[in-house]
Amino acid sequence: MKDFFLQKHKDAHCRARTGELHLSHGTVQTPSFMPVGTNGTVKGMYHSTVKDIGYNLILGNTYHLYLRPGCEVLQLFDGLHKFSNWDGNILTDSGGFQIFSWSKLRKIYDEGIKFQSHIDGSRHEFTPEKVVDIQQVIGSDIAMVLDICSPPGIDRRKTIKAMDITHAWAERSIARRDSLEELTGRAFRGKLFGIVQGGFYEDLRIQSARTISAMDFPGIAIGGLSVGESKEDFIKYLAITAEEVTYAKPRYVMGIGTVDYILEAVSNGIDLFDCVLATREARHGTVFTDDGMLNLKRASNRLNDGPIDEGCTCTACSKYSRAYMHHLFKCNEMLGGMLASEHNLTYLYNLMLRVRKAIEEDRFLSFKEDYLARFYADGGLNRK
Repeated sequence: MKDFFLQKHKDAHCRARTGELHLSHGTVQTPSFMPVGTNGTVKGMYHSTVKDIGYNLILGNTYHLYLRPGCEVLQLFDGLHKFSNWDGNILTDSGGFQIFSWSKLRKIYDEGIKFQSHIDGSRHEFTPEKVVDIQQVIGSDIAMVLDICSPPGIDRRKTIKAMDITHAWAERSIARRDSLEELTGRAFRGKLFGIVQGGFYEDLRIQSARTISAMDFPGIAIGGLSVGESKEDFIKYLAITAEEVTYAKPRYVMGIGTVDYILEAVSNGIDLFDCVLATREARHGTVFTDDGMLNLKRASNRLNDGPIDEGCTCTACSKYSRAYMHHLFKCNEMLGGMLASEHNLTYLYNLMLRVRKAIEEDRFLSFKEDYLARFYADGGLNRK
């Protein structure tokens, strides 16, 4: 079997790189954006459409899938792939961020997290071991450990406590992964990634990056970013963390979907990223173009007989006009959100093709500069 991660080319002028992830359900070219399929589906998209665009790795969420449909259902189908009829790869978040987001419904202690379901208020508990077990049931190709996210503004003492618990949980997750075959007769099916924390303190970020990098994980996620901090802090702490996370393993930054954040991550040698932004914005009528974000609801599109984006191969651009898309959104027709979602995911997939080509040709930094200058020339809005 091929090595899990193969680095193909590093840009001569920065840390950007291309590579390949060899997973159970096929190869993924990196850098790669992952569409978010929280509940086992990318909203408004057929799996076949997602695959036809070119994606072979989507993201699901352990917290949501644990609550619905539940492990009993997923076990019946031997995992999410068969249940959802998706034959590509699946990465699952641990659910820690979702529990963090609903802070009034949870309590963190050394053993794990006690929380109430946001759906019906029922009480549950996640431990590092249980989260590994759930992702084994899901059949995740890449699985995340349970961690504690430290938001901006939290004091140093609380950040240290959260980081120390995250590190202890990482060790327990590895132990659970390694003991699964003995416990259940089946080895862990995916690749378990550790998560770096440390909040917004330089020394803690460095400490966490070095600690997690030294553990027996095949890949590393950089957590605790894009959680409400300023763009300046995102850039600063991403660079600090990426500098210390081992370069020998694939690196993943969770929850980034704007083009400037994606390209900043790539320039720091990040291989994977995901965000709901592409499909969420699409459902509200906003789409990506090289000239910024285009709001299809604007009156200026009512008589525009051109496509969203010249040269784009998505269904919306190849078959319909901006005027028709404008009409769909003004009438609240669900087809509008479906077509716009396909466009945004097609756009980001093609952007990654352009990014990888620029890296292979050692010109990523100039590509990034030129691309962002055009995208934000009108404040990030396409007014054409």
